[in-house]
Parts: sequence; structure tokens; C-alpha cells
Amino acid sequence: MKVLKFGGTSVGSVQSILTLVDILKKESANAEPPVVVLSAMSGVTNLLLDMAERASRGDGFNEQLKELEERHFATVKSLLDVQRQNPVFTKLKLFFNELEDLLQGVYSLRELTLQTKDLILSFGERCSTFMISKVAEQRLGATIFLDASEVIKTDSSFGNARVLTEETELLIRNFYRENPGKLIFVTGFIASNHAGRITTLGRGGSDYTAAIFGSALNSREIQIWTDVNGMMTADPRLVKKAFPLEELSYTEAMELSFFGAKVIYPPTMIPAFLKKIPIVIKNTFQPDFPGTVIRHDCHSSHLPIKGISSINQISIINVQGSGMVGKSGFSGRLFSLLAREQINVVLITQSSSEHSITFAVHPAEAVKAQKMIEAEFELELEARKIDRPQIEEGLSVLAIVGENMKQTPGISGKLFHALGRNGINVRAIAQGSSEYNISVIISTVDMAKALNAVHDAFFTELKKTLNVFCLGTGNIGSTLFRQLSEHSEFLKQNNGILVKIAGISNTRKMVFDENGLSTENWRAALEGSEHTADLAGFIARIKAMNLPNCVFVDNTASPKPIDFYEELFRSSISVVTCNKIGNSGTYEQYKRFKDTAHSHGADFFYETNVGAGLPIVRTLKDLMVSGDRIVRIEAILSGTISFIFNNFNGDASFYDVVKLAQEKGYTEPDPRDDLRGTDFMRKMLILARDAGHVIEPADISIGAILPQSCIDANTVDDFYGELKKAGEYFNNLKKEAARSGKVLRYIGKLEDGRVATTLQMVDENHPFYMLSGSDNIISFTTDRYKERPMVVKGPGAGAEVTAAGVFADIINVGAQ
Repeated sequence: MKVLKFGGTSVGSVQSILTLVDILKKESANAEPPVVVLSAMSGVTNLLLDMAERASRGDGFNEQLKELEERHFATVKSLLDVQRQNPVFTKLKLFFNELEDLLQGVYSLRELTLQTKDLILSFGERCSTFMISKVAEQRLGATIFLDASEVIKTDSSFGNARVLTEETELLIRNFYRENPGKLIFVTGFIASNHAGRITTLGRGGSDYTAAIFGSALNSREIQIWTDVNGMMTADPRLVKKAFPLEELSYTEAMELSFFGAKVIYPPTMIPAFLKKIPIVIKNTFQPDFPGTVIRHDCHSSHLPIKGISSINQISIINVQGSGMVGKSGFSGRLFSLLAREQINVVLITQSSSEHSITFAVHPAEAVKAQKMIEAEFELELEARKIDRPQIEEGLSVLAIVGENMKQTPGISGKLFHALGRNGINVRAIAQGSSEYNISVIISTVDMAKALNAVHDAFFTELKKTLNVFCLGTGNIGSTLFRQLSEHSEFLKQNNGILVKIAGISNTRKMVFDENGLSTENWRAALEGSEHTADLAGFIARIKAMNLPNCVFVDNTASPKPIDFYEELFRSSISVVTCNKIGNSGTYEQYKRFKDTAHSHGADFFYETNVGAGLPIVRTLKDLMVSGDRIVRIEAILSGTISFIFNNFNGDASFYDVVKLAQEKGYTEPDPRDDLRGTDFMRKMLILARDAGHVIEPADISIGAILPQSCIDANTVDDFYGELKKAGEYFNNLKKEAARSGKVLRYIGKLEDGRVATTLQMVDENHPFYMLSGSDNIISFTTDRYKERPMVVKGPGAGAEVTAAGVFADIINVGAQ
């Protein structure tokens, strides 16, 4: 025999009640009829409570009462044949008349006691259970309606009564024996004391009713039918990637349920736990889904934790003072005081020095607890042996739970790394010696972010989500979106990373979507947005969304975003940038970016600052972290300049080559912006700084490529005129190089802490001699690569390779 309990949503509509009856039909066909425990229809308990409170204030309640009646009567009309309706209407009307009399009494007295409240709330379960028992009778045969107050006996603690187990189990067994083979429908949540007064079983009372019946009848299984597919790894309302667990131990389920998993409540499991009766959590709306089994003999699991749970609103009280140190009995005195006043302590943590004790309570009890402590320890406060207890509010508890935690090293480290990477400050920590649970107190505003970050960290079979905010939709930005679209499946399958574009901005519009913007239709979403571009507003919105694993991507060449980098780092938001202005400003700014990012657990990746998609910055970093010493770096780091000198041969004039480079789109609108060497200088500056040198832009010697007359020309046309006039100058350079078997190359060099860019002639022994097209090239001469330098060579310009470099940096953030 099984006990099946159906929650409020499972009896909340005509369709869900029909589904419930179908489930009972299948159960009854396969074995002896189950015992069915029912909650009130969804929303009814809250409606009853509202009516009671309105009556106690002297407000009207007739509209709500009419709504309650109509809802039940409409359900009866929909589900019962006409000839069966009148007896049900009559019984329900008697219930509603009694309820109305009660509410009228409360209204007259302006008083609502706990005893009266229990009686009023009982009508939700009584109405739904009687009604549904008659619906089932029409389809399944004879049924019995049992008011649980007849068989479940409790003390007189109204609102949360304690069950008298031996007497209750005897009454339940006797009733069951007297009604063999019948489908019994039982009201959940309600019971009675020895005087016959209605009591209630408190939070999760209907689940508790099911467990009491299951234990009394030694049932094979207790099923809890609800509106989710079992116990989830996290709250699915906050964590979209939460998934149902196949099974849990009683201990794991108790830990999860205590810390806010509302699918089942701790008292429910105690009767089942004592008799080792499995509890199955099932979904009424997906009855074929296997759900979650809670049992004492769980199979071994590959998961390091089973779930992440939370209490969304708590307050902490901190008691500290030198008078506590070495003072035996202080903790006992404190917590005995709280226990006497029935203040529930959610979490406790104490410093090893015994100088302070911090404990968490529900916010409604915080001030009461504070005043009680002040009264109890009045003498210690006056003698300044302890400080006045301080309340901190706006906090929540996050807990990771699982029996495997005690066998798996590094669990705590993974938890705190996930929180730290996302800038989530931990206010207090508690861990039991059993290692089933690690609980942390954090700010409530960070709860959703923390749950998602921790969920990504522990459930690695899921994809880690990066929430990316892109600034700039030009060639590089638009190419990046295309690459992300083309390779999204590859990233998920091979890297375990899901890149979600949560925001986009250009100079005209900005758009946000925490669920992710389409990388294929992003342009339409951006153009259709009502939000005008505002860089400060864009940054503010990123922070306000407070998503986990955030990455800000700067695909611009503007100085304006640079001013916000530190603000982003301080919010633990990583920055990926192809904008080299920030790193090539003052050394103080460069160092500040690095230090701020590091101190706040954020990444700062800028591979494309130096060689577009070439792994230059990463290679330099790898050489240095492995202990190698950089002796010399030589580089050609301008695709434009590389193209020009690689093609300046034969009969081609320098003028013709520069014109060709501009026609192919390699140069800026004014080619002098490339040929002055300023951009090249910035790249060499960044390399030098990454190599450990404190260097400013003014410290770099920039060798001239162009005659001064070309640089001083008023317009681009004038520049080309002067360039044509300087043809002989450039031809002479080319001829001189050719006579020596050399070629012209514009090379940056870092050696002995000094950086210079110069126009040089190199022979075939030099690694740059065979350079072609618009390729970049860099050689590292180090203690390990002294005889033959390490050379990195490849395309150094263009939207495709630059976007690929940005793409790679984003993925590297996800790998951290």
C-alpha cells in the first residue's frame, strides 16, 4: 500500500483534478487502493488567512467568501454529473456557512486567536478533500472522506501542534482496518487536541499528514505530488539550469529542505526516516517523469554535491566582547535564552578566540532577540565586558549539500572561488563536522548571482555560462557575433562553455536581455531598442543586472570606455579588449588596471592589443611564468607597414604601394596615422610593460618612415603629392638594401629595458627577411631560446583575425 499526497497546485484546477484521478486509477489497478492526502486548492489557504485578518481588523470579507464558494461550486459543476451535484453542494454549503459564522465572530470581537485561526484555515482542506473524494467516486467507485482531525491527535500548540504519535498511529490503524480495500481521502494539514479542538501541523503540514499515515500503516512508499519534477539541484526560478535529482538520502533531503527547498519540509521525513519508508517526489503535470526518491540506502553518486539551497531573508546578530573569552557557560546562557523564547536560530558561527558569536535568525525575530540579549546580559553590558549586540539585515543563506562532500577534497575551495570570482562577499561561514553542509551568509541582492555561479562551478556536466556585454558593433564586433553563432555548439560540446550576449551597445542604441540576445538577429534587436546609447548607463545596467561570470568586451578604439575599466573590475567583471588605448596610457594606469582586476578576482585579457589574433601576449606570459628571462624582443607589429614594405620591391614606387594598401583597406583614411609609427609604438609599449619594464610612451624612440614634408602636409591629397615628390628618397633606400642583398623592414626592438622602432635593412639570416603580405612577426630571444629565437608569425590585421583573438580571450575567461 502507498500513501499519495497531492499539493495545492495538483488540486487547483479542473484539469489538474482530472489528472489526479487518472493517477489514482493507475495506482488502484496495480495494487490495493492508496491512501490519498490532499491540500487545499491553490491559493485557498492564503485567501482564508486574508479573510480572517480582515475580519479581525473590522474590514469586510464577504467578497472573498463569495469568491471561495464560487470556485468550489464551479469545480463541482465541471466535474460531477448533475444528479451527483446536490449532496456535494449541500455539504460544501454547510462548510461555508460555518466558516461565515466563524468570521462573523472574529469580526464582532476584533480578535483572532491561534485556535480560531487554525479552525478557519481547516476549511480549505476539508472542502477540497470532500469535493475531490466525490469526483473520484464517480469515476473509480466507492470512496471514503476522512477528516484527519478524527485520527491525528496533538497537543494544544495551535498553529504548529506536536503530534501524539502512539495514540495517532493506533487511531489510524483502527480506521484503516475498519475500511479494507477502500480508497480513503484524508484532509492534510489538520488534526485535533484531546478536547476535539482543531489544530494544524504548521508549515508543510499536508506532507506531514502523509508521512504520519505512511508510518502508521507501514506503507511501501510515500508519494508527494507537486508541480516540479522532484527535488532540484537549485531553485529553478533563480537557476535556469537547475535539474531534478534521481535520489537523495534522508540526511541530504533534510539539509536541503531546511535551507529553503520548499518541495518537502523537514518534519515530513521524520516518520518515514524512522521506518525507512521511501519518499518519492513526483510531478502531477508530468506523471510519467520518475521524480526524486528519498531513501536510506542511496546508490553512490558521481556528484560532489547534491544541491544548492537557500534562505532568502535572514538577519544576523553579532555578540562580541572581551568578557566572553574563556567564559564557560556563556554560549549556553545565550542560546538557552533564545530557546526559552522560541526564537529559531538558523545558523551559528563562533570565532576561535571566543571573542564573538554570530548567529542568524528570521528578520521578524531579530529585534526581539536583540532586546532579550540586552536584558539578559545587562550587567556585562554596563561593565563593558561585551558590546551591545548588532543586527545586520538584508542577508541570505546559501548552502551546498551532499554526502559526498566528506569524501571529496577541495569542495570549500571551489565554493569560495566561485563566489570570489563574482565579487560576492561572504559575511559568515558554518560547516558541520559531518561535512554534509557548508553554509555561507551573503547579501540578499547577490543571491541569484551566487546560486548561478556556484551551480556552474559544481555541476560541470552542464555548460558554464558567460554573460557577455559587448561595446562596439563595427567590423570587429559584428564579426565576433558571427563567429560566436557559428561556433556556439562547438564551445558547448568541447569547452563546456555557453556564451550568452546579455547586452550590446554602439554609439546610437543599446539593448539588454538577461536570457541572451541572438547572435544571428542581434542587429534587429539593437535597432529596435528604445534605449539610446549612454556609456555610463550601459555600465550601470551591467552592474544592476548582477549576473554571474560577467565579461565586458570593448571592441572600440575610443578612449571613453577606458574610464570605466576600474569600475568594472571593482564589480568583479572581467574585461576583454582590443582597444589598446588603456594599456598604452600612463604606466600608473596600466598598473592600476592590473592590480584592481587581480584584487577583485576579475580577468583582464587584451591579446589583440599587440598582434590581433596572434598569441603574442600569451606567449610572453607563459615564458615569464615558467621562469625564463627575456633578453630581447624584436617585432613587426603593424599589418599596414608590413604590407607596404613587403610590396615595396621591383619597379613599384613607395607612392604606388601606399595607394594600394589604402585601396585594400589596410590603412586608416589618412595613411600617416599608420606610417607615423604611433600605433606600432603602443604595441611595443604594452609588450615592454608585460615583460616587466616600467616605461612611459615618451621613453620609446620612434624612428621616422616619412620625410617631414609628408607629415606636415595639410590634407591627405597634399600628403600623396609630397609622397610622390619623395619617390627618389624611398627608391634610394630600396636600391641600397638591394645592393647588400637585404630588404627594408620597420622593426620594434626591446632590449635592456629600452624600446625603439626603426627602419632597418635585414639580410636572409634575419627571421624577418622572408615576411610577406600583411603578416606580423615577433621573435623572443630568451635564456632558453638564445641560439635560435622563438618566432611567432601570422596575419596581424583584419576583422576576422582580431575578432578571433577577442573570441579566444572570452573563452579564456570561461576557463578560469
